[in-house]
Amino acid sequence: MVGGCWLAAAALASPLGQVDPGLHLLVKRAVRRTTEQSWAKPLQPEEVAVTVVDLADPAGPTHASHRGDAAIYPASVVKLFYLVAAHQALEDGRLADTAELRRALRDMIVKSYNEATHYVVDLLTGTTSGPELSAADLAVWQDRRNAVNRYFEGLGYTNINVNKKPWCEGPYGRETQAIATFTPKRNLLTTDATARLLVEIATRRAVSARRSAEMMDLLRRGPSAPADPDAESQAEFTGPALPAGSRFWSKAGWTSEVRHDAVFVELPDGGRMVLVMFTVGHANETGILHHIAREILSGRKEHPPSPGR
Repeated sequence: MVGGCWLAAAALASPLGQVDPGLHLLVKRAVRRTTEQSWAKPLQPEEVAVTVVDLADPAGPTHASHRGDAAIYPASVVKLFYLVAAHQALEDGRLADTAELRRALRDMIVKSYNEATHYVVDLLTGTTSGPELSAADLAVWQDRRNAVNRYFEGLGYTNINVNKKPWCEGPYGRETQAIATFTPKRNLLTTDATARLLVEIATRRAVSARRSAEMMDLLRRGPSAPADPDAESQAEFTGPALPAGSRFWSKAGWTSEVRHDAVFVELPDGGRMVLVMFTVGHANETGILHHIAREILSGRKEHPPSPGR
């Protein structure tokens, strides 16, 4: 088990690259056109956050976003961050590479099981759920629980909170105590931060090339992925909007409140792109993510990278 204080690896240079004006216009247009559609409940621009990173340009990545720095409850997308933190701990020798941990990592990402995530968070932080604690013991517990936050802060991530377990039923006991006592009350991610992490995984720069490849194996979706009903369910979040012949890797998140997806896609025309979309208040409206993705992908040829790239 790992204690609550551990050092991050050296921070990577931001992999998002510069903001591309053409891509920026494309993202804004995609959001506008999506909000203009007739949904079960009107979609407002402030209920959407989108970050797009174009990885196809040999000169380096470019990106654009709509509300990319807005801190939003991420649901199961947070499991991407626990996955990377676990691989860093494995790389550093602070976690033992056991069959049980590997089973938990797979179930956390492929099946999106919350119970598997609880086990991973416990190992990473040296904390467990359980009965209420005294104020002093709760402060120690909370400090340990912030280990993953400290890791990503050391890498230069900002405006995120990754210290909560995801729940189906719950939380209880000291988990509820911590929510009442400390802020933020929930996990929070931005689409910019999520896109950065997915870029680092996809370009084999998260922890190490070998470990990034292992993470990508868990994120593989669509026809090329091993048959698994849970992975297939996640593939439906953005997969139906992708051109035939695309290959993609993703981690979706959804609750009664939110519907999100973080996708790396290799397109049939050679394009490579990270697309992260968060929506709030429209969890059962499956078409919103599809519409945004189609607008962005179909508009790529109208808004190529800016001159001078």
